[in-house]
Amino acid sequence: MVKLRLKRCGRKQAVYRIVAIDARSRREGRDLRKVGFYDPINNQTHLNLPAILDFLDKGAQPTGTVHDISKKAGIFKELPLN
Repeated sequence: MVKLRLKRCGRKQAVYRIVAIDARSRREGRDLRKVGFYDPINNQTHLNLPAILDFLDKGAQPTGTVHDISKKAGIFKELPLN
């Protein structure tokens, strides 16, 4: 199963990449694709909407934090319900 999760980057300041990764992999493991960027200190978010929607259509499950970030960006408004 594929999950959309945060991958930590940066040593002193916490900066995260939003990645699509196999659920059995560790947090810093090899990702399938980078689909976004999140900086909690400066409150900046950059999301690749077509890539995220594509993974969600294929059945990827976002983690809680990624779900909250996506919800604030309005991704779930663009996702058609079946």
